[in-house]
Order: sequence, then structure tokens, then C-alpha cells
Amino acid sequence: MKTQNDIDFERIAGAIAFIRDNFKRQPTLEQAAAHVHLSPAHFQRMFIAWAGTSPKKLLQYVSLGYAKHLLRDKQAGLLDAALETGLSGTNRLHDLFVNIEGMTPAEYRDGGAALEIRYSFAPSQFGTLMVASTDRGICRLVFVDKQEKAVADLKKEFARAKFIEQSDSRQLNALSIFTRDWEEARDVQLHLRATPFQLRVWEALLTIPSGSVATYGDIARSIGQPSAARAVGTAVGDNPIAFVIPCHRVIKSSGLLSGYRWGVQRKSAILIWEACSLNATGEMEGHAGY
Repeated sequence: MKTQNDIDFERIAGAIAFIRDNFKRQPTLEQAAAHVHLSPAHFQRMFIAWAGTSPKKLLQYVSLGYAKHLLRDKQAGLLDAALETGLSGTNRLHDLFVNIEGMTPAEYRDGGAALEIRYSFAPSQFGTLMVASTDRGICRLVFVDKQEKAVADLKKEFARAKFIEQSDSRQLNALSIFTRDWEEARDVQLHLRATPFQLRVWEALLTIPSGSVATYGDIARSIGQPSAARAVGTAVGDNPIAFVIPCHRVIKSSGLLSGYRWGVQRKSAILIWEACSLNATGEMEGHAGY
């Protein structure tokens, strides 16, 4: 005999299949809900709880994937790609790409050919950094062991962009976070390619104060998806902006340090440095009246 859990799972699986099979029709929330015999409001809540995203976001991901296939593999024009995906025109295609990919459809189709990316290397308390920027903001800030590999990885991500080894004001502003109040990290202009879920996780990381830590579960609850701790972990690991987006402040629920894209030892060093810096500031303030 099927449990309610089994029935709910079958409904969500059926809804996911319905959206994937009918994305060219751009089905509404009401149509997807009707397909699995639920009210729109109940369906929306159940879908988010089970899938970790909304039906609308899933439709956007599926549509984006198909549009990317048309642009990349079929060399379709922008209008043809939009209409073939079920979108009303190039404006909707543009919005879809900018909101999720961080670049326009034309930039994606051309492998970033319209982008000029400047990059440079700089020392920090925790090792050498590579910082890269576009006219829109910082697109990468990473700790590196081998500069050649870091450049190769950057060029692989933006295969046809123009690269210049050169520092600029955006890069210097980002690097200055290592020597000034971390709260000013929000002033750093970023150019991120990310899904809406990744952006929500990274925004949540920005709320963790310097000298503090949070668990993956804490982050999941803060974005309203308490069952998505594993997905949060993946998003944290995909963060391309070290320190400014403080993924180093996320730990396991046991209190142990978990994996870090740039090494657990570096993560430990940053956390200790932040705690010591905070304590030193507190001691200075405490003696201010003497």
C-alpha cells in the first residue's frame, strides 16, 4: 500500500516530467498543478519542499538549457532560439540568460567573445590570489598555487573572451577587503554567472559576520529551504569569489571544518585570523578610555 510520502513523490516526479516535456509551451503554475491534481498554492509549496526550487525556476533552467544547445550546437540566431524555446521574443531570452548565466545570449553564443577580461596576481595573508574583472565587476577571485593553471582555468570558462594581464580599480577595491572592514565587502561590484539558487546561498553567506561561522543547515534555513543542506553545500563549493563571499565561514553541524575549495588548512587559517582580528579590535575599544 502506498504511503502519502510515495504519493507526493510520484506527483512531484510527474510534475517535473510534465515541465520538461512541455517547456516549449511555457506552461503556467496552474497548468502544472492541474496535471498532478493539486491546487496551485499547495503544488508550489510541495514542489519547493521536494525539489529545492520552484516550478517556475525549473522551467527557466530547462528552457535555458535548450536555448544554450540551440545557440552553441546549432548556431541558431537569437530570435530563432527564443521562439524555438517557447519564449515570446529576444527580450525574454535576454532576461533569461542575464538572470541565470550573468551574460547575454550573444555573449554565450560567442563564448564570451564580446567580453574583455583583465586579470592580475596579488599576495595576501593566505597565499597568492588571482583576481579577474570585466566592465561589470569582479568575475573571479581565487587562491592559486600555480599561476599558469589559474589562467588556463579562466580561459576555459570564457573560451573566446579577450584576456589582458592588467590590474584595474575594481580589482584593487576587491583586494583591499583584506586590509579593511569586511562589512564593506558589499561595496565590491561582482559579475557572477550563477543560478538563482546559488545567488541566494552566496547572498546568505554575506550575512555571516566576520569571526562567526554557520552550518550548511543554518544557510538552508536562512533561505527558506531547510531540507536543502546538501544543495547548499554544492553552491558553497561553487563560489568563485574567495573571502569576499565568505564560504570559509561555513562548517559542518558537528562543528568540524568541512572541505574548502582552496584547502582546509587555508580555511582554518582565515577563521583564526578573523577571530584574532576581532578580539584585537575589541581589546583596543575596551581600552579606549584609559
